[in-house]
Amino acid sequence: MTELFKANLLEGAPHGFTGARLGNMGLGAGDEPEAVARNRALAAEAVLQGGKLVGVYQTHSADCVVVDSAWGDDARPEADALVTAQRELVLGIVTADCAPVLLADIDAGVIGAAHAGWKGALAGVTDNTIAAMEQLGARRKSIRAAIGPCIAQASYEVDDGFRARFVAVDGGNDRFFASGAPHHFQFDLEGYVAHRLAAAGIGKIESLRLDTYPDAARFYSFRRATHRGEASYGRQISLIGLA
Repeated sequence: MTELFKANLLEGAPHGFTGARLGNMGLGAGDEPEAVARNRALAAEAVLQGGKLVGVYQTHSADCVVVDSAWGDDARPEADALVTAQRELVLGIVTADCAPVLLADIDAGVIGAAHAGWKGALAGVTDNTIAAMEQLGARRKSIRAAIGPCIAQASYEVDDGFRARFVAVDGGNDRFFASGAPHHFQFDLEGYVAHRLAAAGIGKIESLRLDTYPDAARFYSFRRATHRGEASYGRQISLIGLA
């Protein structure tokens, strides 16, 4: 399977980040459900042969669920992160500009996946994922994390009000905003998510630095589709399992 992006830090944990060339992976993107299901199944199989894909109904929250056994797409709980210590499961989260984060404590046999859009990142979705992994036996100092394809700072223009939300929580967050057009800034989502992981005690973090916005042939992008007035947009999926 071509263009399944990998993180060096997660070597030893079956994983991968897809792009647009592998097809739409989002159940709510308007494509035929059978085609999306086939794309998702092929991606999961490429990551972990025979693995059972498990996802959540994402709502831009900070909620994380523990997965003890696989459920069907129709039974997905509302959450934006999931963790497991069960082998032969493949955790999946979908994105189209938001930051996908895959985490693993390989020695403990615990993995996690988080959908970190700006709302979830600010609310602590990665913190909650790490805490849930610890409850399953992971050690914070042993967790490795990778941030997959997401919108880059150069492509992410925001206004004064957006920046104010982050600065109100922590004045130091101002460093993730570069000056842009009048009363606008360029937000470094990937940098902010990496900062939250590091602040939570994760010492090994890899950012793939793949911008979803500029290359329509390679990645889906919500912001690009909005700017073009397109009716819908696809999703990437980020996957991690335990062999």
